[in-house]
Amino acid sequence: MIQLTTTPLTALVDEPVHIRVTGLTPFQIVLLQASLEDERRNIFHSHAYYKANKLGEVDLKHAASLGGDYIGVYPMGLLWSLKSEKIGIKLLKGDVMNSPFQVQLKVYDRFNYPDDPHSPGVTRIQIKEARFRGACFIPPGLIPRGICLEFFGGLIETRASLLASHGFAAFALAYCNYEDLPPQLEKVDLEYFEEAVNFLLRHPKILGPGIGIVSISRGAEIGLSMAIHLKQVTATVLINGPNFILDIPHVYHDQVNQPLSFSAQSISISNLGLIEFENIFEENRNNANKAAFLPIEKAQGHFLFIVGEEEKNVNSIVNAEQAIEQPPYSPLCCGSRISRFHLTLHWGGEVIPHAAAQENSWKEIQKFLRKHLIPSGSLLLSHNGNS
Repeated sequence: MIQLTTTPLTALVDEPVHIRVTGLTPFQIVLLQASLEDERRNIFHSHAYYKANKLGEVDLKHAASLGGDYIGVYPMGLLWSLKSEKIGIKLLKGDVMNSPFQVQLKVYDRFNYPDDPHSPGVTRIQIKEARFRGACFIPPGLIPRGICLEFFGGLIETRASLLASHGFAAFALAYCNYEDLPPQLEKVDLEYFEEAVNFLLRHPKILGPGIGIVSISRGAEIGLSMAIHLKQVTATVLINGPNFILDIPHVYHDQVNQPLSFSAQSISISNLGLIEFENIFEENRNNANKAAFLPIEKAQGHFLFIVGEEEKNVNSIVNAEQAIEQPPYSPLCCGSRISRFHLTLHWGGEVIPHAAAQENSWKEIQKFLRKHLIPSGSLLLSHNGNS
């Protein structure tokens, strides 16, 4: 009898899953398919061909895909190669507490595998305090935890819930397009983010005195600005972000810094018909108002820059060099729609290198945060909650 098994049956999105098929005919060629429907009913799917061994088994830990969405030995390939039926759709998790993704695997029989973004015992607290909005994730146990602030625009909770599953307290902060917040930012009000930082550091389950930030793209621009202006920020992860102010001013108390000007003539279009902003700021980089650049030398904390060489909208390598210089197994989204510009942007990247970089960078992010947020001698519980 053919059997398809996954171990474990329930896992965090950053945990590897062992996929295995038994009961096949020796050396039989089979097609393995994975599919997933997100909360907006978008369908994602992937497939790969495998050849059973002499025992009639296909073990994705050791077996090489012969073709399909990837070729070679990739135990998690069916997951990180998931792609939308529609171009420009990114796989994102909204409700990270109550409705895990169901990934359906097929060989001959069907099998459901729940892809859970948080571990048991993690508590989610909806925050509506003063004027800021978000969700706080607290790991199990009584010991205060190092706190990480994560933001992506609207309320995107996946990375924050994962950080909580690995022992950090984490706050997913919305700054636009959520509840009573404006649909688009007209300015970056750093006092909004400062209020959230001070609120978190007063929480009895938060281990101060510093806070960590994990941020990407526009969020990385804000994260860098926060690290410069707020002494409470002691560890900042910047993923594919600029070292300058993009398109709306930053305001902190009475200080207003204007964005870097750009050249619309430098906008390009990819072979897929997607917009690329990669070069629009480069013409003005050396001649621009220096106030548009974020002075990292004024920051007192520590930084981890993660850059993508195939990034097609912000030259993150040059930005990181000038300055000093999502979670593994997530599918690559090469392009998606940005409502502010009413355009579908080309993000770039290739599936297999992207998957490898995700896995490595996620480990480095956790290592960096533990080093700079957890005082020497303090105990940080692992995600299983044992003490």
